[in-house]
Amino acid sequence: MRTWTRAVPAAMGALVLAVVLSGCNGTDSGKSGRKSGSHGSEDRTAYRLGEASPPQESTMEKSKGSTFTVTPTKVETGTMADMDKSGLDKDKDDEPKIPVYVWATVTHKSGKAMEVGDMDDDLVVKTDKGERTKALIVIMGEAKWPNCPAPDTDKELSAGQSEKICKAFLIPDGQKAAAVQLSRGFTKEPLEWPAAG
Repeated sequence: MRTWTRAVPAAMGALVLAVVLSGCNGTDSGKSGRKSGSHGSEDRTAYRLGEASPPQESTMEKSKGSTFTVTPTKVETGTMADMDKSGLDKDKDDEPKIPVYVWATVTHKSGKAMEVGDMDDDLVVKTDKGERTKALIVIMGEAKWPNCPAPDTDKELSAGQSEKICKAFLIPDGQKAAAVQLSRGFTKEPLEWPAAG
């Protein structure tokens, strides 16, 4: 797990975590997630950007049983200049990272109200080298990215409501974002949207 800090006076720092997944649950094996054989659409795991996921069921205690969809719409790799202007100071021992921005729409389909953060929490960026990284988590302070404001993760949506969001991910400099994935626990392969050329 990498930590990034922002140098500001006293205890007023920005602490950010980037979590790299490393094949610990069987769903991170780098499988392509193609539609298999003649199985129905329930077995489909590969989508194009702009296509909604099938309804996913909430596992959160507060909204258990509610359903939602996630529709990644755009993936863009940032630059070291974006990183330099973000307000984050990197640890000198860490390898250089660059941001990847993922725009998506989360839609509450049915059941109790859900927070935006409960619907986008399982988004992952997979690189062309097979590394999988969860979105940046800002513990204190904030990071600034061009055209990618932090989403209001506490905002509640009722059935039928949608929210457009942008999330930032950090990947090693020199790698490229190959796909956006939506993790579905330990027993199911993630859904995958290949990043456009």
